[in-house]
Amino acid sequence: MKTETTRFAPSPTGYLHLGHAYSALKSAHLGQHFILRIEDIDQGRCRPEFIDAIYQDLAWLGLSWQEPVRIQSQHMNEYSQALQKLNDQDLLYPCFCTRKDIQTEINQASHAPHGPEGSHYPGTCRNLSQQEREDLKESGKTFALRLDVARATRQAGALTWQDQIKGRQHAKPETFGDIILARKDTPTSYHLSVSIDDHLQGVSLITRGEDLFHSSHIHRLLQALLKLDVPEYHHHALLLGEDGKRFAKRDKSLTLRSLREEGFTPEDIFKRIKI
Repeated sequence: MKTETTRFAPSPTGYLHLGHAYSALKSAHLGQHFILRIEDIDQGRCRPEFIDAIYQDLAWLGLSWQEPVRIQSQHMNEYSQALQKLNDQDLLYPCFCTRKDIQTEINQASHAPHGPEGSHYPGTCRNLSQQEREDLKESGKTFALRLDVARATRQAGALTWQDQIKGRQHAKPETFGDIILARKDTPTSYHLSVSIDDHLQGVSLITRGEDLFHSSHIHRLLQALLKLDVPEYHHHALLLGEDGKRFAKRDKSLTLRSLREEGFTPEDIFKRIKI
């Protein structure tokens, strides 16, 4: 029997809610080894007090996890090394466009391709010459690093990944366009950091909500380019409230902390989310 290593990887930007509880418990139940990871690369929104609250809430639910907990902000050097590997393969390019520049370009286009994250980046900076890039850098203009997805896809070739619910999937990273892998204020991205972390932590089954299903296409590409392990995936249905909407951190009355303070027990939570 295969020994599964699973993980729960929240961002400490608020208190955990019922949807988080469902995902964490589902992940723990599917794996023999359960890992907790703190995804705090967005330093502008993450708060230390929310990290402490995550530990408290999960312990209250009866969960335990392997130590030490990996905190992403402490491993930026590893993400930088991965970026350098991609750069060495001539797969990255600096993008100097502002959000306004990009939207203007999209609005002027007769047809702008769309993907899971909205309109594709129109490729404005992809074909800048090396001299143009150097001149813009020397001028002090801020830039992000984008992955040339078309070139990367040609290099990687045909790729597949396995979802335990939907079966074998053929990776289609081109549906994202040239994604950003690093910014000046955030020197990595969700796509890059989770791909690196899951490999380094030996995660063999990634359990997460179906809202992240499409992300697996770009993660599979990064796994191939960086020679990372390829896990299986389990994208579960999202837990919805009585209004039919997914739970969000802004729903303060449904956070685990609030429910606990109101006298709810872990057993009450299990019944409510049908675990």
